[in-house]
Amino acid sequence: MSELGEENTPVRTATFINIGERTNVTGSAKFKKLILGGDFDAALDVARQQVESGAQIIDINMDEAMLDSEGAMVKFLNLIAAEPDISRVPVMIDSSKWSVIEAGLKCVQGKPIVNSISLKEGEEAFVTQAKKVRRYGAAVVVMAFDEKGQADTQDRKVEICTRSYKILTEKVGFPPEDIIFDPNIFAVATGIDEHNNYAIDFIEATRRIKATLPHCHISGGVSNVSFSFRGNEAVREAIHSVFLYHAIKAGMDMGIVNAGQLAVYEDIPAELKERCEDVILNRRADATDRLLEIAEKYKAGGGVQRVADLTWREADVNKRLAHALVNGITDYIDEDTEQARAAAEAKGGRPLDVIEGPLMDGMNIVGDLFGAGKMFLPQVVKSARVMKKAVAYLIPYIEAEKARRAAAGFASERQTNGKILMATVKGDVHDIGKNIVGVVLGCK
Repeated sequence: MSELGEENTPVRTATFINIGERTNVTGSAKFKKLILGGDFDAALDVARQQVESGAQIIDINMDEAMLDSEGAMVKFLNLIAAEPDISRVPVMIDSSKWSVIEAGLKCVQGKPIVNSISLKEGEEAFVTQAKKVRRYGAAVVVMAFDEKGQADTQDRKVEICTRSYKILTEKVGFPPEDIIFDPNIFAVATGIDEHNNYAIDFIEATRRIKATLPHCHISGGVSNVSFSFRGNEAVREAIHSVFLYHAIKAGMDMGIVNAGQLAVYEDIPAELKERCEDVILNRRADATDRLLEIAEKYKAGGGVQRVADLTWREADVNKRLAHALVNGITDYIDEDTEQARAAAEAKGGRPLDVIEGPLMDGMNIVGDLFGAGKMFLPQVVKSARVMKKAVAYLIPYIEAEKARRAAAGFASERQTNGKILMATVKGDVHDIGKNIVGVVLGCK
C-alpha cells in the first residue's frame, strides 16, 4: 500500500481543463446510436450540452466497426464548424486509426488536439505521425504505451513519457507546450490486488513527469478509474471528484470527463468521501470491501446532494442563496432574491445590498471551494449562471433606485473620478464576474 506524502504544491484547479467525453461512440451509447442512425442534428445537441455544462474541449471519437469512421468524423467536424456555440471550444480528434485522425486534421478549424499517438508500433512510426501532427499545427496526446505494452506502474509511466518527450523535442522539434501525456488511468477497486495502486501510480507519475519534463501537460480518461462501479452513478461521481482533487494537486492539467456530472467535493458525505479516498490513495487493504459495504445505499443518488432534496429550502434566505450558488440551482433564485431584497429594504437597505451581502457571501464560498480544489470549473460555471440570474433580477430595482435618488437631488451621484475599462471574453465565466463588478461600481 502507499499513501500520498505531505504536499506543499499549490492547488491548480484554476487551470484545469475539462474535456467533454460524450461525443464518443465508444464511450456513450446514446451518441453511438445517434451517429449510427444518421441523426447528426441530435448528435450536435450532445456536443452543445457538453459545452454548456462546462467542457472547454470536446473529444470526438467515431471508432465503430459498423461506421465509416473517416466520413463520420469529417461530417461531424464540418457540422460543428457551423455552430458558433460549439465551435468556440477546441476539438480533440480521438481515434486509434491514423487515417481517421488525418481525415479530421484536414478539415477541422483552429488548433486541434490529436488523441493519440504512442510508441506502440515503434519509434519510426511514432516520429512519422508526430511530424504530420506538427505540420497540421495540432497539439498531441501521447499515450504511455510502448513496444512492450501499456504502462501500469509509476516507473513505467515515467519511463515511457520521458522517452517520448526526448524523441518529440530532440528529433521532431515538437513544441513541448503542445505535448499532452496520458499516463493511463486504470480502474481501481476491482477486487484484484494488483490494481489497488493504479490511481496513486497515476498521481505520483504525474507529479514526477511535471517536475522533470518542462512545459508538458497531463491528461487522462477520468471515468476509467471508477469502472468497477458501473451502474452506481453517485459512487462513480464521488470517486471522480476525489481522484481529481488529488490528481490536480499533483499536476494533472486536463481530463476527459462528463462535464455535467462532477460531484462537489465538499458535498460528498463524509463516510463516502473517506472510503473513496481509501480506495484512490490505497490507504488500507480492505478499502474496496469497505466501499462496497456502503455503495448500495448511495445508488439511488443519495450520495451527492441534488435539487430533488429540498430540505435546504427550510433554511433562512441567506443560506438558501448560498446553497443555490454552490450547487448551481436556478429553480428558486428569483423567489429567494426577491425575499432577500424585500428584507433589505424593510431594514432601510438598498437592492445592491443583496449583491454585496448574501450573494457575494455565497460566491465567496464557491471561490474558497474552487481554490481548495473541492469544486471544478463546470460547477463554478453553474454557480456563475445562478449569480447572473440573481443580478439580472435585481438590476431593474437598482436602476429604479438610482433614478429616484437622482430625482431627489443627489447630483453628486452623477459625478465621477474617471472611467474604468473592464474587458473579458464574452460568455466566459469571468465575463459574468466582470458584469457583476460593473453593476456594483455603477451603484456607489
